[in-house]
Amino acid sequence: MARTNVGARWESELDVYSDPISGATVHQLTAYKGHSNHFYFTYPCWYDEGRKIVFYSDRENRTNLFGVDLWSGEITQLTDFAPAQGRIGGLSKNPVREEIYFYHNSVLTALDLETLAQRPLYTRPEGYVGGSSNPTADGQTICAGHHKDLSDEIMIDLGHGYVGFREVWEAHPHSTIVKIPIDGGQPEVVFEEDYWLGHLNCSSKLPNIMTFCHEGPWHLVENRIWGLDLETGKTWQIRPNAPDEAIGHEYWLQDGEHIGYHGKTAAGPVYGAIRYDNANQVEAPFEGHCWHFHSYMLDLVVGDGDAQDPYLLLWRFKDDQFEGPKVLAWHRGSFHIQRVHLHPCFNHEGTQVIYTADPQGYGQVFAVDVPRFESLPDLESVKKG
Repeated sequence: MARTNVGARWESELDVYSDPISGATVHQLTAYKGHSNHFYFTYPCWYDEGRKIVFYSDRENRTNLFGVDLWSGEITQLTDFAPAQGRIGGLSKNPVREEIYFYHNSVLTALDLETLAQRPLYTRPEGYVGGSSNPTADGQTICAGHHKDLSDEIMIDLGHGYVGFREVWEAHPHSTIVKIPIDGGQPEVVFEEDYWLGHLNCSSKLPNIMTFCHEGPWHLVENRIWGLDLETGKTWQIRPNAPDEAIGHEYWLQDGEHIGYHGKTAAGPVYGAIRYDNANQVEAPFEGHCWHFHSYMLDLVVGDGDAQDPYLLLWRFKDDQFEGPKVLAWHRGSFHIQRVHLHPCFNHEGTQVIYTADPQGYGQVFAVDVPRFESLPDLESVKKG
C-alpha cells in the first residue's frame, strides 16, 4: 500500500534486464502508473556517495520528490505536497553536502537529504517566472534566474511542445541572476538585462564562475553561451557564434573548467569543448541526430537519438575525431513532452547513464551500465536489421 508521508519507504520497482539490441545491462528504477523523471542533465542529483539519485514522480495525483537506491531499487519519499499546493521544479544538489534545492511555486527551498527537513531560501519576485538554479562549487551560494512573466501577453506552454518559445525570445523579457547565500544572508542581483536568460550552470570547481545562456532559437540568438564572474559581475561570450551558427546545450565537463557543447556550423554538425576563458578549444565534425548530449569528459559522449531512431547512442573521441555512433540501449522514448525527454547523464565515474523514457506509456527512470565501446553495435547495422 502506498504511503505519502515524508520519509515513507516505497517497495522496490526495480527491473534489471539485458537490452535486446546492445546487450547492455539496464536497470528500470521506477514503474508507477504516472510519470517519473530524473533531474535535468546539467544538474546531477546523485547522493549517498553515488548510491542514490533524486527524481520527480507523479504518485497519488500529486508530484513529489523521491530518492531511489540504484542497486536495491528501494524508494524513499522526500517531499509531501498535496495536489492543490502547486508546482515543484528546478531541482539541483549541493556539491559538498547532502542537500537539494527546488522551487515550490515561487519559493526556492532547501531539503536536507539526511533529516528530510526543509527550509525556505528565497522567494521569486512577483511578476517573474523561471526556476533555473544551481549551487556554486563551494556549496555556499545558489544562483537563481528569473524573467518577466509574459503569460498575459503570450500563450506559453514550454513543457508541452515549446509553445510560445520564439515569442518569448522575441519579447526580450527583463531577466535577473540572483546570488543567494545558502546559510542565510542578503540575496544579491549579480546580473540583469532585457534578454531571456536561462540554463544557469555553476562550475563544479571554480566557486566564482558560472555560465548562462541567451535563450531562444539557437540560429537566431546572437550568442548562446555566456560566462559570468560572480565576484566582479563581468560577463563574456564563450565559444562566440559566427553568423548562421547554432551552438548550445552547454554543460560543464567533470573537470569544472571546460564546457561541452554541440551544434551546427557552415561546415556541418560539430561537437566540442572549450575552457571557460575560451582557451583550449577542441571541436570536430560530428554525425548523428540527437536532442540532448552529455559526456563525462570529451572522450565518451552519450546522445538520446530521436523518435525515429529511439536509441541511446555513444560516440568516442579518439585521434581528434569522433567514432560512432554505437547503440547503448533501445529506449523507445516518445519525446512527446518535456517530462519524458531522455536528458541522458553520465555518473561521476562515467560507468553508468541515467535517463527517462516512456516505452510503456508513462515516463520512467532508467540506468544503463556502459560496456566497452567496441562491444556495442553500430547504429547503421542496427537500422539495417
